[in-house]
Amino acid sequence: MSRAAPMALLVAALIALAIAAVGLGSTPIPPERVIAALLGWGERTDQIVVWNLRLPRVALAACAGAALALSGALLQRTTRNPLASPSILGITDGAALGVLVFLFAFSDEANLLQVPVVWQPLFAAGGAALFALAVTLLAGRDRGDPMRLILYGVTLAALAHAAVVLMMIVGPVYRSGQALVWLAGAVHQAEWRDAAIVAAALMAALPLLVRLAGPLDQLRLDGASAFATGLPVEAVRATALVLSVALAAAAVSVAGGIGFVGLVAPHAARLLFGSAAARELPAAALLGAGMVLGADLLVRAAFQPIEVPAGAVTALIGAPYFLFLLTRMGRLNA
Repeated sequence: MSRAAPMALLVAALIALAIAAVGLGSTPIPPERVIAALLGWGERTDQIVVWNLRLPRVALAACAGAALALSGALLQRTTRNPLASPSILGITDGAALGVLVFLFAFSDEANLLQVPVVWQPLFAAGGAALFALAVTLLAGRDRGDPMRLILYGVTLAALAHAAVVLMMIVGPVYRSGQALVWLAGAVHQAEWRDAAIVAAALMAALPLLVRLAGPLDQLRLDGASAFATGLPVEAVRATALVLSVALAAAAVSVAGGIGFVGLVAPHAARLLFGSAAARELPAAALLGAGMVLGADLLVRAAFQPIEVPAGAVTALIGAPYFLFLLTRMGRLNA
């Protein structure tokens, strides 16, 4: 079997999952009618339901999952730490805090924004960048020790989460309710503009990801060896880190704090497709999209008509895996 065949199977599985997700709802739509509506055929009612009500949710789940998975893959490559991910290093919580500041500062009593929504991802990016910089500076004092990097990240993530909780307690009820969407990591209120924000970030990142594939493979060497091969190590690391923060911020700004996708998806991609960046990055993106899309499909099927956040499922999957990695690294370092 060629190397392209497993990737094609993964794409096919993701498409099948998306069709199933579009068909699920208060009025189920069979797969053949979903496909007809997507192609502009079939009944007018099906087309309205599919394109206006269900497809934005599916698109946002897939795009957010892909962005978080790529962010995690870049972080793990940059830090050479298998435990690194946006949620564990405080980037997700920092982005969520930025969104909360934006909502509290610029929404009125009717939960209507008084400024263009395009500013929301910028505030998310600012919060994510602030916490990423703090973790990087703190870890730099300990020469990038992997375990200390994780400890600093977890501590700063807890600090950001505490700030968010405090804002919800002291703030008006209407704004607290609005903020819960981002804290839960849910996609059920998705609109096309939300999916477009993350899709635009992914498209903007694509050329850089292609150019970084080779240098990211060189980063698997230690710093001195990578530099000896002619790689501008610090420039590559800085570019990958900025790209990782931007992707995580874009996802969190509209989909909320969906945790552990950036940890699990890159590991699964390396297990299935190897460690070459040219294969790992697209595989991680597809697996991350499938994780969030599958989690949202699961909670919709299990708890309908109650809207349960997809982030609850990804946390149930990712948290035990994180503990497994943490204990294994602890034994290796003992």
